[in-house]
This record gives sequence, structure tokens and C-alpha cells, in this order.
Amino acid sequence: MRNETTRLLALARPYRALLAGALVCSFIASALDGITIVLLVPLLKHLFGTTGPLRTGATPLERWLTDTFAPLLANTTPGQAVARMAVVLGVGLLLKNLAEYLSSQFNTGMQEGLVASLRRRLYDHLLQLDLGFFHRTRTGLLVTALVNETDQAKGIVTASMVTLIRNLFLLATTLFILASISVRLTLLSLIVVPPLAIGLRMLTRRIRRHSRARADERGELAALATERLAGIRLVRTSDAAAGEEALFADSVERYRKRVVRTGRFAALTGPLSETVAAVLVMLVVYAGTNPRILGLTAPLAPEVIIVFLLATLRLTSPIKAISQFPTNWAQGMASVEKVFSLLDEPALETDDLTGRQATFTKDVVYDHVSFEYETGARVLHDISFRVTPGRVVALVGPSGAGKSTLVDLLPRLREPTLGRVLLDGVPLSELSRSSIRHLMGVVSQDTVLFHESIHANIAYGEPRATRADVERAAEAANAHEFVARLPEGYDTILGERGMRISGGQRQRIAIARALLRNAPILILDEATSALDTQSERLVQEAIERLMANRTVLVIAHRLATVRQADEILVLDEGRIIQRGSHTGLLAAGGLYRRLYDLQFRDDVEPAMPVGSGEMRA
Repeated sequence: MRNETTRLLALARPYRALLAGALVCSFIASALDGITIVLLVPLLKHLFGTTGPLRTGATPLERWLTDTFAPLLANTTPGQAVARMAVVLGVGLLLKNLAEYLSSQFNTGMQEGLVASLRRRLYDHLLQLDLGFFHRTRTGLLVTALVNETDQAKGIVTASMVTLIRNLFLLATTLFILASISVRLTLLSLIVVPPLAIGLRMLTRRIRRHSRARADERGELAALATERLAGIRLVRTSDAAAGEEALFADSVERYRKRVVRTGRFAALTGPLSETVAAVLVMLVVYAGTNPRILGLTAPLAPEVIIVFLLATLRLTSPIKAISQFPTNWAQGMASVEKVFSLLDEPALETDDLTGRQATFTKDVVYDHVSFEYETGARVLHDISFRVTPGRVVALVGPSGAGKSTLVDLLPRLREPTLGRVLLDGVPLSELSRSSIRHLMGVVSQDTVLFHESIHANIAYGEPRATRADVERAAEAANAHEFVARLPEGYDTILGERGMRISGGQRQRIAIARALLRNAPILILDEATSALDTQSERLVQEAIERLMANRTVLVIAHRLATVRQADEILVLDEGRIIQRGSHTGLLAAGGLYRRLYDLQFRDDVEPAMPVGSGEMRA
């Protein structure tokens, strides 16, 4: 916990001026709060008509007030004296509230600045994590951490700590005033503090434990909702709405129970402090009217007892706030720990500042490459091949053969476990990721579109692209015609994952994005799968334009799409078991021939142009 607190304080360092301002204003407000209580003594004296020579046994506070305000109240009638004291009291209250307002503004500025910094840092870190992390972590949990947990964390350094310091100072100021009236009565009042401290300590331990579990349940609830709503089509077509309602209701109930358990202990802090305050008031009233308990010869003056009682009651607020600090701290620390646990995930998407800039003029070489996931399952075994500029290399094989993992190594989405991938003779590990990826365009089966305009989706990754650039790319991708028919054209918002347009239209938007990028290396991952005949024809034409004069790695499940590839690599269980041209592989038999015969036994699929010219099935 200490480490997390130190790290959070480090994030708050840029806002230390705001923190200082909040604390200074809090100190001023606390001091003025005490002064306004003290000013009631001379005011009450004039209201009660007890002004005149100090009585025997007057407290040090009474003597100081008499000396201080004697010039102000000299030669005045009781009414004038009351009016003057009321003005002084009013000015004190005005200044106190002004200081509280400024403290609140400084505090808010620091809170939101800290949260913004923490969110930016967490988001930037998530962008640098290995793909495997996102495969094993639910998106809803990450969204919860970015939005909710960071928001909870702000209360520790800002609201909780500033409030704690302010209330401690207010408590000290009030105790000083009480001690000025009667040290013995003040000490008698403090006997209630140890039971309060012990009770709060016991509560804090339980609150912290339940707060952690509550944060976990909240994350699971958000993850479940995010996952199921993203798959709403499957839910409806599977007639699974009733089951999903029951599943979500169960998750909601678990979270509700966890919140109730946490609140059960958190709610005890208020009554505990209120009970202590009530006992405190009774002690003051009893001791203040019994001089023998205080070692005095006479009871305290009425106005002094009233002020002491008011000051004692004012202790309730800081005691309550201080008593709630452990609760707020415990709940905030549960969120802080989750945020920092994500920040502690190793970031693999970081480049050495000395990384060289990538170029592609000679070749791409996979040199005895092997890869295994964190689980220890090896998916690639000793892969070696070479791709020269302008050539088309196809990767075919059954599902799970390692085709996607193999192409993921080229833009450094993953790093080889053994062996090297070289670009123009330089290992990718010595090249900056940014420069490598600038050389590549990707069109995959699972098209990724964002909830933005068509223009923004096509220009994604190319922020300097003009509308004319985007339209030219869309025309080449056979997308301009359908975009122009939309009411808002290129400014049309596509909706989440581009669900407002068809699958073929989404693919053409993705192809337009790759055309605009104009990268020399192209990766195609079964870009025409699951399309109707008309959409497939339009997508094929767009892909033919995209592939022109580029080096292409194409993953193909439908073998009709790769007949004219310069080289076909047949993968099975992470190994290249065959390589050659379409004609040569058919003649050689083996897995490629079996896959081909299986696909074309009952149907003949149209060929997709892969190289120059038009291909026919």
C-alpha cells in the first residue's frame, strides 16, 4: 500500500501548487472558524448584560478577549457594542467562507488534473501491452479501470488527504480554544478519543477487504455487459435473451451484496463518531457546571460555557470527517491497486530510442523462426522463407496452423521466440516499430471500423490526408459510389464496429484505408470471406488495384483466391510442410491437394486476382 501511495503522490507532483493553495486556504478557513467561535464570548457578554470588571477566576481566554476588544467597545452603549461585534463576526464568517470556496476550487483542479494524468498514463500503457494481454483480459475490466477506478483514486491524494489535513487543523484550533478556557475540561473531553481510534481501526480493516472485492465485482459486471451487448446479434439469433437476463441479474446481485457488505461497515463510522460526540457534550455540560471537577472556585461564566459547548459541538464535524477518512482511503486504495496492477504489466510496444528506420528495397526474410505463447504452447516451428519486392506469397493450411501468428511477426505485433525476421537484412528488433508499420498496409477478414465518420475511418493512421485524398482512395476501392448515396456522404458516422453498413461495404472502406496508406508491403487476411457474390466482385476488383506493384503476404482459406501467387506456403501445426506454385503443389499431392479437392468437390469458387491479369476458376 505504501508503494502505491508513493506512486500516486508522484503523479500529483505537477499539481503541487494547487495542493498548496488548497491547504493554505483550508488553514485560513480553519483559523477563521475558530476565531468566529471566540468572538461569541464578548458578543454574548453584552447580550447577557454581564459586561464590566472581570469576575474572579476568569479564564485566560476571557482576559485576552477583554484586552483585545476593549478599544473597539469603549464608550459604547450595549446596543452599539453588539452591533460592532456582529459586524466583526460577519466579516470573519465572510472571509472564512471565501477561503473555503477557494480551497474547494484548488482541490477540484488538482483532483481532475490527477485523474486526467492517471487516465492518460493508463491508456498509453495499455496501447503498449502485448496482444496476448488483451486476449486474456476482458475489455470491460479495462474500461472500468480507465473510467471508474481512476475516478476513485483521485479521492486519496486530493479530497481525502486535503480534507484530513484541514480537519486536523480545525480540530487543533478548536482544542486550542478549549484549552484556553479550561485545560482540565479539555483533557476530560479527550478520554473519548482512544475508544474512537480503536473502533475505527477495526472498521478500516474490514472496509478495505470488502472494497477490494467490490471493485472486482464491479469490473466483472462491466465486462459482462460490454461483452454481451457487443454480441447482441448472437444473443437474439440464439434466443438467449432470457438466459442473458438471468446471468446479468446474478452478477448484479453479487455486486449488490458486496456493496451492502462494504456499506455495512462504512456506515458504522458515522454513528460511532456521533455517539462519541454526544458523550463529549454530556461531559462538558456536567463538568462545566461542577467547579470541583475542574478545580475551580466557581462555575464557568454562562457565556464561556455556551462557547465551550459550541466549540465542543464543532468538534463533531472534524471528528466525523477524520473518522470517515479511513473508509475513503480504504475504498480508494482498492481502486489504486487495480490501476497500478495494470500499469505494472510489462510493456512490449516500446522502442529503443536508438532504433533504426526501416526500409524495404531488397527482401523480407523469416530466418528459422519459432514462436510460442505464454502458456508454453509452440505454434510456429523453424519457419524460413524469403519474399522479394513485387512478389505475392500465399499462406494456406487448416485452421490453427499458425498463419495469422506468422504474419503478426512482420509488423512486430508479436516477437519471435526463436529465430529472426529481417527487413532488408536488418532484424526487426533493431528497427523502430513505427517505421516498420509505416511500410505496411493490412486488410483482414475482421474489419475494424470505429464509431466515427467514413472520412475519419479511411484516413485513420494518415491524419494529414485531405478529403480529395480520401475520395480518390474510396473510388479505387469501389466505395465512393455507395458513400456518395449516403445522406451525409463521407461525414456519415458508421456506428460501433461499422454496423450501419454491410460487410462488403466495410471491407471496401478497409481497402480504401490501405490504398490511402500506399504502403509497399501488403498483408491480406482472407479479405473476401463471408461476402455475397456482388460484394465479393467489387471487393476483388478493389483488392486487385490495391495489390498492384506491391509485395503481398496473403492468408487464404479458399484456395481459388491464390492460384496465381508466386509462391504458396502450406502450413500444418506450425510447420511449412509444402511450398511451390499452385500447379506444382497440385501435382505433388499431399495436404494442399487434399484441401483443394475438399473445397472443389461439390463447388467451383471464383478466383480472386492475386497477381497481374485476371484469373478464372
